[in-house]
Amino acid sequence: MKKAIALVVKTDPKAQEQALALEKWLIDKGYSVFRKADAASAPTPDSAPADLFCVLVLGGDGTFLSAVRWLGDRTTPILGIKYGEVGFLAEVAEEHLYPAVDAVLNQRFAIKSYIRLAVEVQHQGDIVTRETVFNDVVINKGALARLTQITTWVDEDYLTDYRADGLIVATPTGSTAYSLAAGGPIMHPEVPGILLTPICPFTLTNRPLIVPQDAAIKIKLGEKASDIHLTFDGQKGLSINENHTILIQKSPFPVNLITLPQKNYYNILRTKLRWSGSRT
Repeated sequence: MKKAIALVVKTDPKAQEQALALEKWLIDKGYSVFRKADAASAPTPDSAPADLFCVLVLGGDGTFLSAVRWLGDRTTPILGIKYGEVGFLAEVAEEHLYPAVDAVLNQRFAIKSYIRLAVEVQHQGDIVTRETVFNDVVINKGALARLTQITTWVDEDYLTDYRADGLIVATPTGSTAYSLAAGGPIMHPEVPGILLTPICPFTLTNRPLIVPQDAAIKIKLGEKASDIHLTFDGQKGLSINENHTILIQKSPFPVNLITLPQKNYYNILRTKLRWSGSRT
């Protein structure tokens, strides 16, 4: 039986052209290929074929997050090949596409499991939606909204009332995304924690906080909250108010990233953040 490989491809002419060539190369080697030509139109989670050997993502971090959403609760190994600027989620640069894929086909790779967050949103006790995120879930106010009161509990213990423009709850992989721009710390993706980062807090002592990865987080908005939005990995969202309750905890379904020999997280970090200094 042929092994099935999925391609999730950025809506970019160069990436699309490379995907066509890669698809032919894989078919010639005896693999069947399931191709998602447009990551932005990826279907609802759990619609990916169940028998995939792996998923190859040609694009940037946004395309990678779309692919993870498309996989849903499946733990199929996934490899990112970056096109354009350096990304944190992609393992391989586009010029190394074929050697990297050949290494995967010949089992010369390792798997690292990174956490996702399971998010449940309730409205007056009724479940509105359930989502799984790989980077972050963000509460953010609209352009004309006032400061938001965001009451937060951890493991049913009251934590604080954030008075801020919003709140980011991020995984370690998400610590280098929106949370970093909001002043949060960088967490190595293998650090077992969940990061809470307030956005422009009114009280300067409200600092980013890392809680254990098994913590259960509950969030409610203050009274008369308006023009407040909740987004999942920056790709899906909904409006919320004081009648909503947000429950966040570690998902039982991790993301299994394919990692190749001689790839170094700190090299990626240094390149992406344009750090400099001696290497001696």
